[in-house]
Amino acid sequence: MVRRVLRLGLVCKTMTQANLKWVLSCATNRLIDRLRDETGEMVLDKGLSYDEVVLGRRSIRGFLQKPVPRALIEEVLHLAMRAPSSLNTQPWNFSVVTGAPLDRIRAENTRRTLEGVPESREFRKFEVYEGAHRERQVDIAKQLFAAMDIAREDKPKRQDWVLRGFRQFDAPVSIVVTYDRALFGGDIAPFDCGAVTTALVNAAWSRGLGCVINSQGIMQSPVVREYAQIADDQVIMICVAMGWPDDSFPANAVVSRRKSVEEAARFIGFDA
Repeated sequence: MVRRVLRLGLVCKTMTQANLKWVLSCATNRLIDRLRDETGEMVLDKGLSYDEVVLGRRSIRGFLQKPVPRALIEEVLHLAMRAPSSLNTQPWNFSVVTGAPLDRIRAENTRRTLEGVPESREFRKFEVYEGAHRERQVDIAKQLFAAMDIAREDKPKRQDWVLRGFRQFDAPVSIVVTYDRALFGGDIAPFDCGAVTTALVNAAWSRGLGCVINSQGIMQSPVVREYAQIADDQVIMICVAMGWPDDSFPANAVVSRRKSVEEAARFIGFDA
């Protein structure tokens, strides 16, 4: 399977964007199919290789309204927490929310947003992207809006899409990632939270679950802190919406475009 994936990568270099999107979508759907038995139910197939998980994973923004077993989430977290951290400090903690508490977070996030309550995230954010970063931000928005048939001038649909983010895309589970407040002010603990969050979404994908890393879900941090019962000694970093992917949801087929190794990497000393 790994060789097939590598061959796919070589073929992709010669394809048009439309064909590339179709091939990647088909390949990813085939990986998901491997996780279903003859009844269509998800099964724990631990045969996916690292390449299959990383190349197949994509952000999921439409979920089946079907509960995720606690034991499965614990398994995913067990895998994710093998992520590296600075000096093995492992600063991360997780509040796994579902059911009525998650519904209350959704409702309050939506109410505050519609009433114009200023956001209150607990991490620093970059205000305005420019240049290549802005281009990538716009590009993924265009891909998603095209998939969802949201026209630029269609304000109701655009607002509905934004509100979906504040509702954590109606996922059955939200995992709020926090870190110990004793480490607040430095950059290493948030960096480590990024590492464990990457490991989390990949581990979930390997078990047939879909995720999207979602900062909108924690923009009203007092709401999240209250209903998820997060202690004051924790800093809210990010949340991850998790559940079973809804294959009929158009945005779930979107594969974000990535810059190449040639663009991102410099190799020094290899030609000496």
